[in-house]
Amino acid sequence: MTAQLRHRSHGSGGRWALLVAVWVAAAVGVVALVLSGAASGRRAPARAAAAATSVTLPPLTPAQMAGQRVIYSYTGLTPPSELLWLIRHGRAAGVIFFADNIRSRVQLRAAVRALDRADQSSGNPIKAPLLLMTDQEGGQVRRLSGAPLLSEKQIGLASDPAAAATAAGTGAATNLRDVGLNVDLAPVLDVYRRAGDFDDQYGRSYSRRPSVVAALGADFITALQKGGVAATAKHFPGLGAATRTQDTDTGPVTLDLTAGRIRDFDEVPYKAAIGAQVRLVMVSWAIYPALEPGRPAGLAAPVVQGELRKRLGFEGVTVTDALEAGALRSFGTIGHRAELAAGAGMDLILCSQGQVGEGEKALAGLRHGYVDGALGKPAFEAAVERIVALRGSL
Repeated sequence: MTAQLRHRSHGSGGRWALLVAVWVAAAVGVVALVLSGAASGRRAPARAAAAATSVTLPPLTPAQMAGQRVIYSYTGLTPPSELLWLIRHGRAAGVIFFADNIRSRVQLRAAVRALDRADQSSGNPIKAPLLLMTDQEGGQVRRLSGAPLLSEKQIGLASDPAAAATAAGTGAATNLRDVGLNVDLAPVLDVYRRAGDFDDQYGRSYSRRPSVVAALGADFITALQKGGVAATAKHFPGLGAATRTQDTDTGPVTLDLTAGRIRDFDEVPYKAAIGAQVRLVMVSWAIYPALEPGRPAGLAAPVVQGELRKRLGFEGVTVTDALEAGALRSFGTIGHRAELAAGAGMDLILCSQGQVGEGEKALAGLRHGYVDGALGKPAFEAAVERIVALRGSL
């Protein structure tokens, strides 16, 4: 999510010649894990490349197809029974954790075990780990105590920024894996413009120079994913131009930049992230009139499918920012927003309100679009395949 300090908001690689053999072996392992459900691989470090590996899906009902695209949230310290039921029946891709879900590491591990047990139910046709995620950016934006301690701004100002970014990624991976989490909604790749603006006020940007953000973001991503945790580059195509008060959590934000400025400045770090084989990209809820007037980026096919997929070549998993954000107030119900996002090309729908019912509404909207054909069954199934491949690699 974008407003990073509120209790429930979260703010919102290219060595192919050397890695082909490793990638092929990993791809085979992903398919075998997804289809066999081998228990020994449920928490193994991620080894597959960022590109989505093709998998053969088991038979799924429309509700299960839709559920595989939903990330749920809940309030309190214990996963509620309704969420566990959805997971047992193959109607969930994963769960996001916030500060009010965490009292201690022991308690969080117990919650993760309960979710894992539900995921391993015989009634769940998807035999792969859930996507269990949080915002562990560093500095002020951390859901867990511990690494990474430095903010992105502090890393950018360090005496050895590359080493600091690598240490932050390594530390975040160790910290999250210790409690059973496998996805970090980090790093932020926004290139901030002015001191004290939306990103800079909380130290959430490495630099005002795209090349620096690109290099340090890639260092963080590489270290994090080497440690077995999937990285999420955000907030595409970039929120660095947002002023101090422009917050998509609370209302619409329009960033009136030229297409050239977006591509030659804000998107530069994403080229590096894709080169570093980043597994996920979160798309912002800001409106970029030069790319698509009138629609937030995460609801705009020219941004998701045009800029990110076709122009930059990203083949991994896309994830929305929070579906309940104020920026989407004029776009109807939760179910309708989910359908619009999926139609634009978003794979995962992030429901961060803390109510399982929000995720169920998103599921219903996705199911409707899948059954009536509005979302296109081939595209829908391709999104689920990308998500299941990601799950199977973790």
